[in-house]
Amino acid sequence: MVLTGTVLTTSRRILLGALAGSAALAGCGVFDGDPEPAPPPDSFQPLLDEALALAASYDRVIAAQPALAARLTPLAEDHRAHAADLARVIGVTVASAAPSVPVSSAPAGTTATLRKAEQAAQKTAVAACKAAPAERAMLAGSIAACRATHAEALR
Repeated sequence: MVLTGTVLTTSRRILLGALAGSAALAGCGVFDGDPEPAPPPDSFQPLLDEALALAASYDRVIAAQPALAARLTPLAEDHRAHAADLARVIGVTVASAAPSVPVSSAPAGTTATLRKAEQAAQKTAVAACKAAPAERAMLAGSIAACRATHAEALR
């Protein structure tokens, strides 16, 4: 009888130790089949995407209408500079800061379409500025102001 009580106590301890060990292993991810969820995108990612899209839009218009190159190239360069600054803040790299040659059959657009794109992008930058923490608000505000200036320059 005494022997049975000792065996049961020892067996419980072994069982509890085994359960605790397997729980610890399960918690460390060894037996997890699910990968870690991806971190949410940076709140400045839309600004970066727009800066790259705007630069590409300017490049398409310049390619279609070379006479506008002197007027539009500085504006496209501003967007590439914004993209570089935003990428640095976000911690990503952008493919290239050089103008891209249009490879799609998408229409090039006009200065009027560029102006509308600048106005829409300026609203995005203002919203980002309002939502940004203090250390990022200055960059978003600067981009918003530049986009507003571009819209006026395209009149």
